[in-house]
Amino acid sequence: MRRRAALLLLALVLAMGAAGARAHDTWFAALPAARPGELHLALGTGERFPLHQVSVGGPSLVAAHCRGADGRSRPLRPQHDGERALQLVLDAAPGAPFGCWAQQAPQQLTSLAPDRVRLYLDEIRAPADVHRRWAALAARGVPWQETYTKHARFERGGGPRQPAPLGLDIVLDELPAVGGTLGFVVLRRGQPLPRFAVELVHGGSGLGFWLRTDATGRARVAVPLGGDWLLRGTDLRPHARAADAWESDFVTLAFSLTP
Repeated sequence: MRRRAALLLLALVLAMGAAGARAHDTWFAALPAARPGELHLALGTGERFPLHQVSVGGPSLVAAHCRGADGRSRPLRPQHDGERALQLVLDAAPGAPFGCWAQQAPQQLTSLAPDRVRLYLDEIRAPADVHRRWAALAARGVPWQETYTKHARFERGGGPRQPAPLGLDIVLDELPAVGGTLGFVVLRRGQPLPRFAVELVHGGSGLGFWLRTDATGRARVAVPLGGDWLLRGTDLRPHARAADAWESDFVTLAFSLTP
């Protein structure tokens, strides 16, 4: 078993590239519960998982809920808006499986230098057609204009998962044991999103590696280490209504595996 774990770790390290989660993602992190029967979460934004740098701000949320094994959806209650993260709480039995999600209101980005745009596109593994469109816009002197929406998910405990009412969603088959295979599907407005770039980042090392969903929006990957993990991706595309502009959805899914 130790040799197998070592081989899996070696394969992971060889597959990993530069440290990930630099595109100002927003994600959940579990916090110690103040009292039994509560689930405490922190929701914040940062350039590099697992370090939150800026709170999302309670008023920016348009949705914040959790779903238990009984299928019921319950609201996450904002408790304290700190400098680096918004703290939320849910009444939950100790150890009970829960899937939680949050969505922020759309926000505008209207100033981004061309060199920063190139870095951004590289960081999110934007497809070739996005690079070509931006090159054509930049050649005409068109400034960057983007409307973006952040979505975050958190999973605790076993069992199959269900989609959340999010514009961009990552739905796990189930949480595997350490050394097992993580399967998931990416949904854009409820429909599978094929050929979508997703990064899996390990919180202990900060290293991550990329994969793409198949034609059905699905992907599978071995998870050889315990600890905190993050799946992250950004769907950037031409704006549906505004000429020469962009719209995007960011999604993260945080989970932990116990060795």
